[in-house]
Amino acid sequence: MSEGGLSSSPYSIISEGAGIAGNLCAFVLFVSPIPTFKRIIRNKSTEQFSGLPYIYTLLNCLICLWYGMPVVSSGLILIATVNSIGALFQLVYVLIFIIYADQRRRLKMVGLLLGVFAVFAVIVSLSLCFFEPPNRQLFVGYLSVFSLISMFASPLFIINLVIRTKSVEYMPYYLSLATFLMSIAFFAYGLLKHDAFVSIPNGIGAVLGILQLVLYFHYSRANARASKAPLLEPYTA
Repeated sequence: MSEGGLSSSPYSIISEGAGIAGNLCAFVLFVSPIPTFKRIIRNKSTEQFSGLPYIYTLLNCLICLWYGMPVVSSGLILIATVNSIGALFQLVYVLIFIIYADQRRRLKMVGLLLGVFAVFAVIVSLSLCFFEPPNRQLFVGYLSVFSLISMFASPLFIINLVIRTKSVEYMPYYLSLATFLMSIAFFAYGLLKHDAFVSIPNGIGAVLGILQLVLYFHYSRANARASKAPLLEPYTA
């Protein structure tokens, strides 16, 4: 069947619908940290929040933005536009984190941010100078898989803090939920498009999202039960 025939088939409509759902969930993921950063601005402190998830997400968005550009891949401009919006959100979050972090963490975040821009510049230069289509798409595609896996795994850095404090205060629920929903949508999209660069990392992201949600509900219920416990043991003669 011709490409034009595929574009109007029910199968193609379903796959494009999954892609649109993934884009909508991605936008929800981009805006989900807003309550966290409102708290940081209000308290003028990053407290024990980690800036690493936003660094990883910024790098991922930049790589996926490059992957969706016509010079790398054809027909994926929607991926480029969504990830350009995502990169802008993550950059704002990182800058806010830098402003309100203590001196040690501020220097660390500035170094990581400069590192992200340096890595992205190297990727763009290598893909343009040493690769021609379709090898260029393969090169950037493999890098996007690696960056997606890193992005999905980055919230797990705070699991140690959650387990140690037995509190989910520093693991935002909506961030974990949005990651899970986006991963499921793009996993389905990748399967329908027979694109391993999309389905494999998002399948891993869906598993990690489930783990984060299980951890959240486990400790949130434990905290709720503890809050209902009596402060003093009843006195008996």
